[in-house]
Amino acid sequence: MDQSFIRVAAVQMDCLLGNKQKNLERAYALIKKAVRQGAQFIVVPELFNTAYRVEDDDVELAEAIPGTTTDWMVETAKEFNIVLVGCILEQGESRGIVYDTSLLVTHEGIKGKYRKTSLWDQEKVRFAIGDDFPVVDLGWGKVGMQICYEIGFPEGARILALKGADILVYPSAFGKARFYAWDLATRSRALENGCFLIASNRVGTEKGETTFAGRSRITNPKGEILSEAGEDNEVILADIDLKEVAKQRREIPYLRDLNKKLVFGHFN
Repeated sequence: MDQSFIRVAAVQMDCLLGNKQKNLERAYALIKKAVRQGAQFIVVPELFNTAYRVEDDDVELAEAIPGTTTDWMVETAKEFNIVLVGCILEQGESRGIVYDTSLLVTHEGIKGKYRKTSLWDQEKVRFAIGDDFPVVDLGWGKVGMQICYEIGFPEGARILALKGADILVYPSAFGKARFYAWDLATRSRALENGCFLIASNRVGTEKGETTFAGRSRITNPKGEILSEAGEDNEVILADIDLKEVAKQRREIPYLRDLNKKLVFGHFN
């Protein structure tokens, strides 16, 4: 992939609590559906292999990286010749430590890993906090990863854009009760950074109390929604032209005009 045009997809899916085999089967079917429609870059939701509300089993379900699920991701990327982004429970270096971690893989293997830095509610008890904002250079474009709740934090997205990201990806398990935040943030993060944004969300209800919003989105650098899902298992696609990134950043030069010393100097 060395062209500026690329077809991207977000996989929106329900998951079964703790059932990795069934969840990977579901993800595979939806990925295959996206590939049949020409997708070259595909994002699946947060904790797509385990489901989200598995807090009692985080340690047992967490995997080393590389590990079983990341091997599956790489093999899937090889089979379909795609770039695949997904988010899993990662075993930390120390026993009992778990991270909420997003990965980007290609047919060549794992190209990037990001550990969630802004944790929602009980995630502060479940997970350790990441400490880096990597950007993955794929040759044809650069990708920055965030996860779910972080779509409401401009800082991470801005750091990634300043590091060169053209595309921001958000594997998510975002709740329906706060859809109003998702609605604004999925457009705002794209506009203020002049990036394409792919937000892949969960659907369904877990433990009878956590209902996910769905409404996965692909957004252009102007903050316009190119494609949006409903509230069922679904695949959405869009053709993007990375030349629009530079064009929008000249149209409204937020990154150029940002006083980085003033803004970031307050946090040193």
